[in-house]
Amino acid sequence: MADSTNEQSSFWTQANALLRKNLIFQKRNMKTNIRLVLFPLVLCLLLVLIQVLVNTQLDKPSNRCGCICVDTGKGPCEKKCGIEYSTLEQASSCPIPHPPEWLPLLQVPSPQFRAVRTDFTSYGDLPGDSCRKTGSCPVTTLVTGNNQTFGQTVAGNMFSRPLNIDSSDLLYSLADNALGSETDTRFTNFLDTAFLSNVPIDILQPQCSSNSQISVTIQLGATALEKDIRCAQGLQLWRNSSSEINSELYKGYLKGNPESKINEILAAYDFVNSKDNLFNVTIWYNSTYRSDTGNQPLNLIRVARSINLASNAYLQSLLGPTAEMLFEFVKEMPKPETKLRLDFSSLLGPLFFTWVIVQLFPVVLISLVYEKEHKLRIMMKMHGLGDGPYWMISYAYFLAISSIYMLCFVLFGSAVGLNFFRLNDYSIQFVFYFLYINLQICLAFLVADWFSSVKTATVVGYMMVFGTGLLGGFLFQFFLEDSSFSKAGVIAMELFPGFSLYRGLYEFSQYAFNGNYMGTGGMEWKDLNDSNNGMREVLIILAVEWLVVFGVAYYADQVVSSGTNPLSFLRKKQKNLQSSFRKPSLRRQGSKVFVQMEKLDVDQEREKVEQLLLESSTSHSIICNNLKKIYPSRDGNPEKFAVRELSLALPQGECFGMLGPNGAGKTSFINMMIGLIKPSSGTAYVQGLDIRTDMDRIYTSMGVCPQHDLLWETLTGREHLLFYGRLKNLKGAALTQAVEESLKSVNLFHGGVADRKAGKYSGGMKRRLSVAISLIGDPKVVYMDEPSTGLDPASRNMLWNVVKRAKQNRAIILTTHSMEEAEHLCDRLGIFVDGSLQCVGNPKELKGRYGGSYVFTMTTSPTHEEEVENLVNQLSPNATKVYQISGTQKFELPKNDIRIADVFEAVGNAKSRFTVQAWGLADTTLEDVFIKVAKGSQADSTLS
Repeated sequence: MADSTNEQSSFWTQANALLRKNLIFQKRNMKTNIRLVLFPLVLCLLLVLIQVLVNTQLDKPSNRCGCICVDTGKGPCEKKCGIEYSTLEQASSCPIPHPPEWLPLLQVPSPQFRAVRTDFTSYGDLPGDSCRKTGSCPVTTLVTGNNQTFGQTVAGNMFSRPLNIDSSDLLYSLADNALGSETDTRFTNFLDTAFLSNVPIDILQPQCSSNSQISVTIQLGATALEKDIRCAQGLQLWRNSSSEINSELYKGYLKGNPESKINEILAAYDFVNSKDNLFNVTIWYNSTYRSDTGNQPLNLIRVARSINLASNAYLQSLLGPTAEMLFEFVKEMPKPETKLRLDFSSLLGPLFFTWVIVQLFPVVLISLVYEKEHKLRIMMKMHGLGDGPYWMISYAYFLAISSIYMLCFVLFGSAVGLNFFRLNDYSIQFVFYFLYINLQICLAFLVADWFSSVKTATVVGYMMVFGTGLLGGFLFQFFLEDSSFSKAGVIAMELFPGFSLYRGLYEFSQYAFNGNYMGTGGMEWKDLNDSNNGMREVLIILAVEWLVVFGVAYYADQVVSSGTNPLSFLRKKQKNLQSSFRKPSLRRQGSKVFVQMEKLDVDQEREKVEQLLLESSTSHSIICNNLKKIYPSRDGNPEKFAVRELSLALPQGECFGMLGPNGAGKTSFINMMIGLIKPSSGTAYVQGLDIRTDMDRIYTSMGVCPQHDLLWETLTGREHLLFYGRLKNLKGAALTQAVEESLKSVNLFHGGVADRKAGKYSGGMKRRLSVAISLIGDPKVVYMDEPSTGLDPASRNMLWNVVKRAKQNRAIILTTHSMEEAEHLCDRLGIFVDGSLQCVGNPKELKGRYGGSYVFTMTTSPTHEEEVENLVNQLSPNATKVYQISGTQKFELPKNDIRIADVFEAVGNAKSRFTVQAWGLADTTLEDVFIKVAKGSQADSTLS
C-alpha cells in the first residue's frame, strides 16, 4: 500500500499548539484565576484579624501583671506592679527579675503505678499488689554496681534523715529532705505545678507512721500556698547487674504495657566501680513526661535532685551523717514583662490550610472532566494530538498554576506575619508543598476517569475538600496526639493523601507554635531526624505515592481513551475458553445466512477491495477489508454485531454517503475509522496506513466534523482554527493563510465574527466552524457526521457548496438522515441495516435498481373505490395497493408494465364516468429506496 504524503507534526509542534491554546484559555479565565489566588490572602487576613481579636481579649487587665497603689505619704499614691501584687492568673505576664525559689523535687510515680510483684516481674523483694488498693506502695529505687556492700551503704543514706520541719525556716528544713511529686512540670519553672496542684507533696522516708501527713503554708509573694506533705516509704533494692535493671525498667515502662501492668521505678543507680576514693555513678530516670503541645521532655528539672541524693549519700558514707551537700532550691532564669499571646494561626493552621491547598484538587478535576464531558480531548486526539504532548503540557500547565497558587499562599502568609510560615524553614515547606501538589494533580487525572459530568465532579471534588479537612482535624489529629496509638497505624492512615497533607501541616504548626512560645525557630532539616517528627515519613509517602499514582493514572487514561477493559487480557482468555465449548454449527449457520443476504453490488465492492489490496499502489484513500465490530455480551444479553465484515473502497475526490436507521452501525464504523474503538477483526487502510497500528500517523491526514459541536466556549473561531492548524503541522504564513481561507469559506471571516468567542455563536455558526475545523490543514480523509443538522436553508446550501469544493482532492465519508443532502453531495451511497452494507451505488443507480415502479394516487368518493381499483388493474395486472383511506388510494405500478401516456388516457376516461377529486403519478424517490431496503433487510434478518 502507498504511504501517506502528509508530514506528521512533531512532539514539540503538538506540545506548542496545546500550550498556546491553554495560555489563551487561561487568559480568558483571568477573573477566575484572580479569585483563586486571592483566596489564600483573604484567609490569611482573616486569621490575622482573629489573631488580633484574640490578643485583644487576652490583653485584658485581669491577665496583665498585678498592680497596687502604695501610699508614700507624699501626695498621690505610687503605682507599683509585680508578681508580688498579682494573682496566679496574672503572674505569668509579670517581669520576674528575681524568680521565686522552689524546693528541689523528685519525679515520683503515682501510687497506683508504683512497682509491685507481677506475673512478669518475679523479684520477691518487691511488695505485693495489695498496697495499690490502699495507696501505700513504696517508692522503689534500684541499685547495682561492682561492690554490693558499698552500693547498698550509699543507697541506704539517701532517705535516712528523720522528718524534722522547722516552721521558722520552713523552706530550708523541707529542702533538707527528699521531696517528690507525681505532677508534671512545665516549660518554665516560675510556678512549680507541684505547689499549685491539689496533689500532696511526698517526702521519702525509710518507714512511715500511721499519721504521716502534715500541712504547711508556703508564702509566695502576696499569695499563701497551703500544701499537704505526706510520707512515702522509700525502698532501695539491689540488682546484680545493669542488664537486670534494664529488663525490669523496660517491663514496667509506662507506655509499654496495659495500664494494669505498669510498674514504675523512681530511679536506678549503677555505682559501677565506685569505692571510698572513687565515685562513679550512672542514673536512670524516666524521660517520657512530655508536654501536650510538643515533644520536649519536661522533667529534666527534677533530675538534679536525684543526682544530689546520690552525691550527698556518698559524702555521708565517707564523713558521717553530719556531712551534708546542701541543695536548698531551684529557680528559673529572670524574665522581662511579657504579654499573653496565642499563636492562633499555628493552632488552626492544619485545618484551614488543608482546605486552602486541597481546593486546587476540584479546580484541576473540573478542567479535566470538562474536556471529557464536551469530548474536547477526543476531538484534539482525532486531529493529531498525541498522548505524550497532551500529558506533558496538561501536567506542566496544572503544575504551574498550582505552584503559583502555593507561592502566593506562602508569600501572603509570611507578609501578614503568620508564624506558621515565617518560623519554619522555607526549603522544607517548598519540598513538602511541591510533592503534595504533584500528587494532587496525579490524583485529579486518575479520578477524572471516573466522571463524565462536570456537575458531579464539582460536587464530589468540594466534598473531598471539606471532608479531608474535617476528618483530619477531628479524627486523624486525635490519633496523632494519642500516645497509645501505634506509629504504624498513623503511617497507615497517612497513605491517604489528605492525611499526609494534614500531618505535614500539623508538624509545621507544632514547631511554629513551640518556636514562638519558646523564642526559638521552627522546623529545620535537622529536626527530621527526631523520632517524634513525622515529616520525614510524610515526605517519603508523598514521593512514592506521586510516582505510583502517576503510573496508574496514565495507564487508566490509556484504557479509557482506547475503550478497552483494564483486565482485557483476562477477558480475552476467558472468551477463548468459552469459545472452545461453543457449537461450531451455529457460527457456520449464521455465516450462511449472512452470505445469502448480500447483494450483487456489495459482492462487487468486496471483489474490488480484494483486487486493490493486491496492488502495490492505489489512488484510493480509504480501503476497508472485512471490517467487523462485535460488542461482547453483557448482563445476560447476547453479543451485538455492530459492523459485519464491511468491505468498502473510496477513491480520492469521492464523497460517500452512509444511510441507515438508528442503530444500524454507522457510528461504530466511524468510531473505528477515527481510532476511538478497535475493530474485532479485519482492518482498514487510510492513505495506505493501517488503522490498527498507525492511527497516530493517520490523524495527521484526517479531519472530523462530529455530530455535535465540540468547541471551547471561551476561544474564538480564529483561535480554534489556529490550534487545529498547528496540530496539522501548519506554521507561519501558511497557517495564517489556511485559517483565513477556512473562515472565508464558511462565511465566518467578515464583521468580526472570526474573533468572537465561540460560546456566543449561533447554532449555525458553530456548525460551520466545526466543518471548517475538519477541513483545516488539507486532510486527505474527512469524516462528517450529519454536518448540516440544525442549519437554516440558506446556511445549509452554503455548507453544501463548501463540501462540494472540498471533495475535489480528498475522500469524504458523510452520514446523514437527509435524503436531499445525500443526493446533493454524495457521489455514492451505502445503506446500512443491522451492521451490514445492503447496497452501494450512486443515487441514480439505487433509484433505478430499487425503485422500478411508479406511485399512482387517486382520490374519489368512497362509492367509486372499486372502479378506481379496476382502472389500475387494467393499466397493470401486477399493480400493488399500498394505501387506502376514505376514498384515497395509492398503488405501485411496475415501470415495465405501463406507459405514462396510457395512464393519462385512462384517467381522462375515468373522469367522464365519475368524479375524480385528485390524482397523481410520481417516480420513486431516494427516501422510498431507503425505506424499501431497510424494511426488506430487517424482515430478512428477522426470518433468519
